[in-house]
Amino acid sequence: MKLDRKEYQTLYEKKSPPTPSAKTIPAAFLVGGLICVLGQVLRTVFENMGLDKEAAGSAVSISLVFLGVALTACRLFEKIAKFAGAGTLVPITGFANSIAAPAMEFKTEGFVLGTCVKMFSIAGPVLTFGISASVFYGVILWLMEVMG
Repeated sequence: MKLDRKEYQTLYEKKSPPTPSAKTIPAAFLVGGLICVLGQVLRTVFENMGLDKEAAGSAVSISLVFLGVALTACRLFEKIAKFAGAGTLVPITGFANSIAAPAMEFKTEGFVLGTCVKMFSIAGPVLTFGISASVFYGVILWLMEVMG
């Protein structure tokens, strides 16, 4: 079946259910905000334990990644994500889930060909393009500095 763009768009709109934005936007805002509040609370706790701001920021990132992986392992992250949508995907917890979920799903295929290979199936392209973009922008900034 060959469809041109207009026919495909019409078929897509007919088959896709409408997004209940009135529910999903507040849910994403609420859960994403709660994750950020948790991050701020953790930062305050780590700073009160004697860590400087940079070390506390690193500790918060590590803690939130651990939390994302733990929630994924307990099968709770998926339930929260169904409610909150992008509210769970945007913070670092979503990155942790994008690595942990495929690793868990393909563990039956073995450690190397299952867990290790599939672990970066979603996060790999994000990391690749993110690192490439940062190098590209770094070179541009460096050239701007050198050229005055």
